[in-house]
Amino acid sequence: MRKITQLLGWNRTSTFLMSGFIAIVMLIIIVWRPLAEEYFSNYNPDIPFWVQFDWLLLGIFLVMSLLIMAGANLRYDIWIVMVGIFGGLVIESWGTQTSLWTYYTSERPPLWIIPAWPIASLAIDRITRLFDRWTPRASKRIWYWVYWIVFAGFYTLLWIFTFPTIDKSLTILALITCSFLIITPTNHKTAIITFIAGSGLGYFLERWGTTRECWTYYTFETPPVFAVFAHGLAAVAFWRTRLLIEKYIFPILKLTPNVNYQSESSLEKETPG
Repeated sequence: MRKITQLLGWNRTSTFLMSGFIAIVMLIIIVWRPLAEEYFSNYNPDIPFWVQFDWLLLGIFLVMSLLIMAGANLRYDIWIVMVGIFGGLVIESWGTQTSLWTYYTSERPPLWIIPAWPIASLAIDRITRLFDRWTPRASKRIWYWVYWIVFAGFYTLLWIFTFPTIDKSLTILALITCSFLIITPTNHKTAIITFIAGSGLGYFLERWGTTRECWTYYTFETPPVFAVFAHGLAAVAFWRTRLLIEKYIFPILKLTPNVNYQSESSLEKETPG
């Protein structure tokens, strides 16, 4: 058993985070009981259980559970959680207030969806760590050009998708914020792998939410390509926010960056371009 926990990177904090994850799920079920009752009311006893069981939701739950427990460190993960909560609230407020997407409860935004953001942020952090170790070394020049191709493409997609709400102040602010994040990269490689990690996890989350009609985009796609890659950009924005926290808050609290994954160290290991 100890070998398995070591292989998966579990520790005491992992148990704490998993307990918190389950507690949040139970809290949502209790506080928003009508939502849970409505969800389970769709069960039809005349249809085999395995046919109508939500296997995608189970898969997402299990994968994210394993990820958030890997290499957990409460001193650093607490900042990921905090950024995820406030960042998710801002993103959900923008999308629902401008009607780019709507929830079946018609809340703008629904508070019960906010806890999903910090949990996803923890999972993306773990995925990014793996990518950072597994990604082959390359010159700065390669990462530089890949960065601009990827993010220029995303920004174009952002403009196209949000154009119907271009007259909204929240959309204008979102466009300005995204452009600032893109034109001021701190680490091209880490930005790319974070974007990929966020988009990868985002696809499954969006696939589940849109096909179950938990939330619906104005394009009625399940899901829109933009929504998938938007999770990648959100992950990059959260990572950049954590860099600011490490730079300005950590010295005050006498903390050092996480030794398991230091965002600024990647390029130092790359071969010169």
